[in-house]
Amino acid sequence: MKTELIHQKSYALMTAVLSWAGMAVMTSLYVTIPLLPLFAENYGVSLAEAAATGSVFSLGFALGCLVYGALSDKYGRKQVILSGLFVLIVLSFLLGTVDSFGWLIVLRGLQGAAAASFSPVALAYAVEMFPLEKRVTAIGFISTGFLVAGIVGQVVGGWLSQLYDWRFLFDVLAVAYVITFLLIWLFLPKGERLYPDASVWEPFRQIRHVFRAKNLLLGYVIAFVLLLSFVSMYTVLGAYLSGPAYGLDAQQIVWVRAAGIGGMVLSPLAGRLSKRFGVRGVLRFSLLLAVAGLALLGVGASLPVLIGMTLVYVSGIALAVPSLISLIGQLAGKLRGLAVSVYTFILFAGTSVGPILSIHWMKTASYAVTFCLLALVLG
Repeated sequence: MKTELIHQKSYALMTAVLSWAGMAVMTSLYVTIPLLPLFAENYGVSLAEAAATGSVFSLGFALGCLVYGALSDKYGRKQVILSGLFVLIVLSFLLGTVDSFGWLIVLRGLQGAAAASFSPVALAYAVEMFPLEKRVTAIGFISTGFLVAGIVGQVVGGWLSQLYDWRFLFDVLAVAYVITFLLIWLFLPKGERLYPDASVWEPFRQIRHVFRAKNLLLGYVIAFVLLLSFVSMYTVLGAYLSGPAYGLDAQQIVWVRAAGIGGMVLSPLAGRLSKRFGVRGVLRFSLLLAVAGLALLGVGASLPVLIGMTLVYVSGIALAVPSLISLIGQLAGKLRGLAVSVYTFILFAGTSVGPILSIHWMKTASYAVTFCLLALVLG
C-alpha cells in the first residue's frame, strides 16, 4: 500500500512537471503577439512584417518536431528535452540583447527550433512512462500546459512590455527555462533509449506510410487549422478591442486575454469524456463549439458577450487538442511516435500561417468578417 501511494505521488509530480514545462516552453510562441505594434514602431516595419517574429518561430518549431522524435528514440527522451532546454536558455538570453530586426528574426527561428525539443518528445515520454489508466489524463494536462501558454504568453508579454523594455521579457523567459531545466532534471525518471543503434534518418524513410493513411490525413487537416485559428483569433482580438468599437487600453486587453484561461480547464476532462462518448464524438463536439464561439465573436454587441464567446471558443479548442492527439495515436498503430511528430509539425505549421492570414484579412475586410472567415476555415 505504501509503495502504491509513492507511485501515485510520483505520477502526480511527473504530470505537474510536464504540464508546467509545456506551458513554459510554449509561452515563447505567444509572447510576441502583443508586441507586434512595438516591433513595427521600433524597427520601422509594417505590422505584417512584425508578425514574422511569430511565424518564423512556428516554422522553426514545426521543422524541429520532425527531428527530435527520432533523436529521442536514439538518445533518450529526457536527454533530448534537457539539451533543448539548455539551448533555449542561451537563445532567450541572446534575444534580450538584440538591436536589429534581422537578428530578432534569426534568433526567433532558432528559438522555435530549440523549443520543439519538448512537445513531441514529452508526448512520447508520457505514452511510455505512464500506465494506460493515467496516460490520457497526463496527456490532457500536458495539452493544457500548451494551451494555457497561449493566454499566459500574451498576458505576460503585454504586461511586462508596459512596465519594462520588451527585451527584459526574454530575460524572464530564460530564468523560467532554468527553473524548468532543474525540475525536469530532478524529478523526471530517465526512461530507456528505445533504439540506441537506429539511424536518425529512419523516420523520414517511414514517413510515406503515415501520409498514405486517409484517416490520418484528415486528422492532420484538423491539426493544421486548430492552432491557425487560435493564434489568428487572438491577433484579431487585440486589434478589435483597441479599435473604435471598444477603445480598450493595453492593460484592459491583457485582462480580456486572461479570461480565456477559464476555458482551458476542460482540457484534462477530454480523457474522461472520451471514455463515455468516444474520441470522435468529443472531437466533433469540441470543433462545433469552437466554430460557434469564433463565428459569434464577430457579432458580439457588448464586451461581456465578446468575452463569453472567447470562453466558448477556447473551451472547444481545449477539448479538441488532446482528443485529436489520442485519435492520431489510435489511427497510427505501430507508427504512433512518428505520426505524433508529424501531427505536431502540422499543428505548429498552422500557427506560422495564422498571423499573416489574419492581418491580411483585417486589411481587406471588417473584424466581424475576419472572425467569420476564421470560423469558416475551422468549420
